[in-house]
Amino acid sequence: MDKLKRVLSGQDTDDQGRLAEVIDATSLGWGTRVKGFVACFAIGCLFSVLGTCLFWIPKKGLMLFAVFYTLGNIASIGSTLFLMGPMKQLKRMFEPTRLIATVVMLLCLVLTLCSAFWWHNKGLALIFCILQYFALAWYSISFIPFARDAVKKCVSVCLS
Repeated sequence: MDKLKRVLSGQDTDDQGRLAEVIDATSLGWGTRVKGFVACFAIGCLFSVLGTCLFWIPKKGLMLFAVFYTLGNIASIGSTLFLMGPMKQLKRMFEPTRLIATVVMLLCLVLTLCSAFWWHNKGLALIFCILQYFALAWYSISFIPFARDAVKKCVSVCLS
C-alpha cells in the first residue's frame, strides 16, 4: 500500500531510475548521431542527383525524377533528426522564422509529386523542384546567424 501511495503522489524514485536507464539505453551517442546524419544526408544527395539524371528518360523519367528528387530532399531534411531529435526538429521547423520556408518546402514536395503523377507536366515538376531547392536552402541558412541577411544583401547588390 505504501508503494502505491508513493507512485500516485509522484514520490517513487525507483521508476524514475528505470526510466532514466531506458532513455540512456535507447539514446544515441554523439558519434552515432553524426554517422547517421552523414549517411542520411549522403543518401538524400544521391537520390536527388539520381532523380535529376532520371528526368531525361523517356516516358517514366518524370515519375522517377519526382519520386527520387523528393525522397532526396526528405532524406536531407530527415538527416538533421539525428542531430537534434525528432521533436526538437519539428518544433524548430515551425518556428516563426522558418515557417514560410517549411510550408513552401512541404507544399512543393506535394506539388512535385502531383505534377508528375496526376498532371503529367514536366515543366511544372521542374519548377516545383527548383522551388524545393530554394526553400530548402532558405530553411537551411536560417540556422546560421545573420546568414539570411547576408544572402538578402548579396542578392540586392547583384540585382542593382
